[in-house]
Amino acid sequence: MSNQASKLTVNTRTEKGKGAARRARREGKVPAVLYGHGTDPQHLHLPAREFAAILRNNGLNAIIDLDIEGSSQLALTKQVDVHPIRNYIEHADLLIVRRGEKVTVEVAIIVEGDAAPGTLVVQDASVVEVEADALSIPEQIVVSVEGAEVGVSVHASDLDLPEGVTLTADPETLIVAVNEAQAAATESEADGTADAAADAEGESTEEAAEDSE
Repeated sequence: MSNQASKLTVNTRTEKGKGAARRARREGKVPAVLYGHGTDPQHLHLPAREFAAILRNNGLNAIIDLDIEGSSQLALTKQVDVHPIRNYIEHADLLIVRRGEKVTVEVAIIVEGDAAPGTLVVQDASVVEVEADALSIPEQIVVSVEGAEVGVSVHASDLDLPEGVTLTADPETLIVAVNEAQAAATESEADGTADAAADAEGESTEEAAEDSE
């Protein structure tokens, strides 16, 4: 967790639309919208390189101290759209926050450690929803499965949350399960056999239909 907001100097933008967004990205800028607290949305340009560095260092729930042409505003990175192939940031949504304000966010879950031999660790959820102070959002929540035996399961209510962070997700949400490796493999093989049988049956049906034509 960090009590410091990353600083970023940004500019307002007046042009909208796909053409304007493409021009902005060619100039090294990310189109963004800042909203919240009953204010009118502000359309901004963020410096792409600096914004990407903030996300790398602070995660997707980064709190940013925006310098909007001389005016300071704290904002939470609410959504980031990344191009699926070229991997550049296409657009960002930023939410206005106040110091001391509680926000609800999804935090990444990281599974660490080696479970007991002969087990298979299955991570059922990659994020969990929590409430935290805007300036104390955890970057991640770690779940240790070190030495865990078959049958062990971790639910949202079992997570070790930092002080001041409250769970808002369903406490019964399954996060991690430790299964028997051989049983899991057998189930996978059974599924594969069933799929192969279904494919063979489908081919036989198609051949019969062709013969009748």
